[in-house]
Amino acid sequence: MNLAEFLDLIGFSRQKINVREKLLSTLGGFLGIFAIFMTSQWLLDPAVSVMIVPSMGASAVLLFAAPHAPFSQPWNVLGGHAISAVIGVACWQWIPDYAVAASASVGLAIGAMYFARCIHPPVGATALAAVIGSEKLHQLGYAYEYAPILLNTITILLVAIAFNGLFKWRRYPVHLHLKRAAPGPVVKGYEPINHEDFVYALSHIDTFVDVTEEDLLKIYKLATRRHVESGARPQGYDHG
Repeated sequence: MNLAEFLDLIGFSRQKINVREKLLSTLGGFLGIFAIFMTSQWLLDPAVSVMIVPSMGASAVLLFAAPHAPFSQPWNVLGGHAISAVIGVACWQWIPDYAVAASASVGLAIGAMYFARCIHPPVGATALAAVIGSEKLHQLGYAYEYAPILLNTITILLVAIAFNGLFKWRRYPVHLHLKRAAPGPVVKGYEPINHEDFVYALSHIDTFVDVTEEDLLKIYKLATRRHVESGARPQGYDHG
């Protein structure tokens, strides 16, 4: 096994991200969490605000390092945290066994997010914190849903929208980025695309893309096979 095969085996990303993008993601993450701390300490008990920082810190990674990823979009962030907070409190109140309650809070949150179409990985910590948090946090009951969770979720979303909106290639939500992007050339039919083409394309996007080159190739093959199997060749595809 050579080095390249080993890196592929462990999932080491070869996607090139420029230094500017790395610095912007770093600054955005700082501003997002700083805003959460300031808002929480201004409006809430600091002891409670500290408890939710882990889940919000994980959300910050997605919002500022991968703002165009599906898991990073506003409904995923807001819906995910809101649903998980309610489930976490319910598990704490209704399941007497501590270990079962903690486990159920995360598992049920995942299932509920699937149905609500708002998968957001960091919110597992939001649900879990409602069970394993301090007694002061437990005393909040379902108020945990509004303060601190929704307060902090809205805060970090506003920072993400404002900060990423300063840079045309990072506009957030992703719909704004796609809507304002300059239309590309119209390509008649499907042209062959190989691994090197995707590597080249990914290196020019500038933002982190939460999908592997292999998955992109598979998606392309499935999309083109549909037309081959149906016997219909597409008349054209507008990349804009």
